[in-house]
Amino acid sequence: MPSKTTNPVLSTRALGRATLARQLLLAPAAMSAEDAVSHLLGLQAQNTKPPYYALAARLDGFRPEHLSELMASRRVARIVTMRSTIHTHTAADVFTLRPLVQPARSREIGIFRKGLVGVDLDRLAALARELVEERPRTPKEIREALLVEWPDADPQSLGVAARCLLPLVQVTPRGLWRRSGQVCLTTAETWFGRPAAAAPAPAAAALDEPAPANPGPAAAPAHSVLDDTVLRYLAAFGPASVKDMQTWCGLTRLRDAFERLRPVLVTFQDEHGVELFDLPDAPRPDEDTPAPPRFLPEFDNLLLSHANRSRVVAAEARNRTWKGNQAYCVFLLDGFLAGLWRLEETKERTTMTVQPFGRTTKAQRAELEEEAERMLGVMAQPGVPYEVGFGIVDE
Repeated sequence: MPSKTTNPVLSTRALGRATLARQLLLAPAAMSAEDAVSHLLGLQAQNTKPPYYALAARLDGFRPEHLSELMASRRVARIVTMRSTIHTHTAADVFTLRPLVQPARSREIGIFRKGLVGVDLDRLAALARELVEERPRTPKEIREALLVEWPDADPQSLGVAARCLLPLVQVTPRGLWRRSGQVCLTTAETWFGRPAAAAPAPAAAALDEPAPANPGPAAAPAHSVLDDTVLRYLAAFGPASVKDMQTWCGLTRLRDAFERLRPVLVTFQDEHGVELFDLPDAPRPDEDTPAPPRFLPEFDNLLLSHANRSRVVAAEARNRTWKGNQAYCVFLLDGFLAGLWRLEETKERTTMTVQPFGRTTKAQRAELEEEAERMLGVMAQPGVPYEVGFGIVDE
């Protein structure tokens, strides 16, 4: 809803430059991998490689081993949090952000209520916890064990309920760089060797309400951690509206938190009059600040964390980053989504194909090639030659 007050207007390009600065994408940041994961409030990790490519695009001197070692030493982990998707988080954020979004996870169970008729959710949570804390279990093992208790329930629904009720971490070697491993789960408390700061929201009510046709986000939790997370969100994704943050975390009713913080924030509006909040001292570069090409993994949080994504995704590029259930890796040119890229790796050669959405100048192609070679120099298999080629996007 447009603001009723008049605030300074930030153009779409200015918003984009500000967000790119917060996202460490205007210039490689001299920051550790662990600090970057914390600053960014986690990295989208539906697949195992995207967090590595996300950091390679953002950090000066990053090597994949840096993140892999953090995972092996249990300083970061893979867990379902925002938008019911897997993220790589620091240990501290596992115990902060997962409880924060628990209302959304509890609400998600309602979508599967038809497959959970007669299931005592508190009993389910207790049984699932006992299983995965005895030893890490695969999702299939969890489903099969719960089916013994509730043979008439839907197996998928039982698995979803366990995932929603408990903070289940994917244990290594899953997620380690160039290592393989099936998904095996245990609780965050067991994996990190520390108790949770607060118990999850009560589960029983999740089946008491009819499942909504469109589940949408859930109500926000009480405020101390929430207010801190609002400030962190603005530091990583701002300037932003209330709806932007709701899109990022999957919660709703966040207006009160922004209003509590209004005295310590500054406000702007976008070109459509939507009120935007920001930290007073956060970077807001000039809209003409150079934005070098950047190659991002599929589902990078830059593209998923605002209700209005026009600051980095122009209208003509909407809906071009996936086809069916397949998501594509993307690149930015002049700060905006401008095409796709793909990698083909064999024992003999690594080939990166860059596919612009439209025409590129000779200078732009040279910049893209330079950044692609920088990325490959970090991420390609050691000792294996690599090359960069250009193609077109298949419509």
